[in-house]
Amino acid sequence: MVSEEKVKGLINSLSFWKIVSLLLLVALVISIFTPKRFSTTSQKEVKSQITTPPTPGESSEAVLSTKDEETETHKVVKVVDGDTITLDGGKVVRYIGIDTPETKDPRKTLQCFGEEAANENTRLVLNKEVVLQKDISETDKYGRLLRYVWVTTDSGEEIFVNDYLVRNGFAYAVSYPPDVKYIEQFRDDEEYARENNLGLWEECIFSTDISKQPKPTAIPNSNQSSTMVCSSNAYNCTDFKIHTEAQAVFDTCGGASNDIHKLDSDGDGVACESLP
Repeated sequence: MVSEEKVKGLINSLSFWKIVSLLLLVALVISIFTPKRFSTTSQKEVKSQITTPPTPGESSEAVLSTKDEETETHKVVKVVDGDTITLDGGKVVRYIGIDTPETKDPRKTLQCFGEEAANENTRLVLNKEVVLQKDISETDKYGRLLRYVWVTTDSGEEIFVNDYLVRNGFAYAVSYPPDVKYIEQFRDDEEYARENNLGLWEECIFSTDISKQPKPTAIPNSNQSSTMVCSSNAYNCTDFKIHTEAQAVFDTCGGASNDIHKLDSDGDGVACESLP
């Protein structure tokens, strides 16, 4: 057995710094194991705070997804007029949501700015690849495909053709339910073109001014001012000189869902078809 005197001697032989070193070693051992327990808890807490990023909004204007199953690509081989084209394969496409002044219909006279609209459409799409997007309807009553059209310029700029023609004053915004995906955008474009006297809004004189708002609205221009009435039957086809004027009133007052003036006799979305 070790005598008490030897134990005391051993203790006394330990210097102060050795005791401190021993304590530090113990503390180090504890620190190595203890954080693992806390770090696991912390990681779980962080994971519980992670949320899935929100899905991008679906209301972005004129944003085309080329992966959309309702899109297809074709080459334009002929431009019929400002809002109609012929594709490779012979199919004819009528642009949705817009109407340009008439140039080709044998039943109608050449309308103001119709030739300019046709020329601009030719410049944009003839002999070029275009991306077509469907809305609800496949074709109109004439068998023409109803589509929104995009084209990419030589500089790489993507142009939404329907939108471009309205915003630059080559076309009117026209609502043909149920194909109304971009109609509010087109109406905003038309207002912009009208307020800035672009294209036909500068060159052509209208017997009836229009507004995008589906309610009575006073709209002055350089020639005249008038109030559009949408709450009662105030017009008939004899009040208009050309089809596009009647169509503008028809669309502004709500289209087929509110044909209070009875301008669309056969319910096909086209007002006063007898007008030039």
